[in-house]
Amino acid sequence: MFVFFVSTTSVTIVQAAGPTTEVYVVKYAENGTILHETTVTYQWMEANLPVYGDGVTHYYHQGAVFEGDKWDPNETRSYKDKGAVKGTDIRDMCDLAGGMSPGDDVMIRASDGYHVEFGYTNVYEPQSRQGVMVLSWYNGEDTKVGESQGVGYPPDYYTGMRLVFFSDNSTNPEKKHVFGVWDMHECLPETSQHFYELYPSTNGLSIKWVDELRIYRGGYTGEDVGPAKSLSTRISGGEEGVGSGEDADGENGVAGGKSTDGEDGVDDGESADGKDGVAGGEGDSGGAGGSTGVGSLPGFGSIPVILGLLLVAYMGRTR
Repeated sequence: MFVFFVSTTSVTIVQAAGPTTEVYVVKYAENGTILHETTVTYQWMEANLPVYGDGVTHYYHQGAVFEGDKWDPNETRSYKDKGAVKGTDIRDMCDLAGGMSPGDDVMIRASDGYHVEFGYTNVYEPQSRQGVMVLSWYNGEDTKVGESQGVGYPPDYYTGMRLVFFSDNSTNPEKKHVFGVWDMHECLPETSQHFYELYPSTNGLSIKWVDELRIYRGGYTGEDVGPAKSLSTRISGGEEGVGSGEDADGENGVAGGKSTDGEDGVDDGESADGKDGVAGGEGDSGGAGGSTGVGSLPGFGSIPVILGLLLVAYMGRTR
């Protein structure tokens, strides 16, 4: 789906993100040559690869903790319910394109361009407190609090396909399967950890709308490019942001990104005061920009200039 914005000077085409049903898996050599590639649907994955999750057990990530110890080692707050999901191990998907070796990275990429990278150990030898990295393509039960995920397969599961860490419940006092920020500290290298400014958050690693897995032999050396701003998504109860990364659980924004943690702003980010901001907050994978007023929409900034020129021309003709 494409959305067109027309102004007097240009036409802007923005690809709108949404639920995905297939994934392109590719492995690159150090020089960029494609070594292996394949495309698989969630139907094929369910029928041919081991299935993780039972459609009953809920899995959680943890958003930023603004009060007390920001690492919250006892996982006391800011749980982000990803639903009772089922899916496929990222490791099994990598093996479809030749697999990973120590020193390799895999990029997990959303349809709007948002992406994260992980090394061999976290994919192939995860600690139990991290859990298997699962690309979820089914949700058996929706969240009871926070952002709705949708139920069933995509597109009814309208945040799928999505990356979810199947962490164990050894740390959580409520015996929830939470991939907490301290789990991230203990399991992931700094290059793979996610932060909003100085606040760690694993919610930003739970990418929705995944459509590509790229294996880079020898490691990924590209830039950490921010995602394109998504323009359409399923909004449930006014709680969901529009980007692909960390979805929002409470008062998210409308225009982008990691709208997570229930503290999100309107454009991209987790507002640090725990309230909605207009242009800040950990808005999941969101795009750039400030408010969503008319003046910020493509092409509208030139309207006052055009009207002024027309008025001058009209006055000149009537003299």
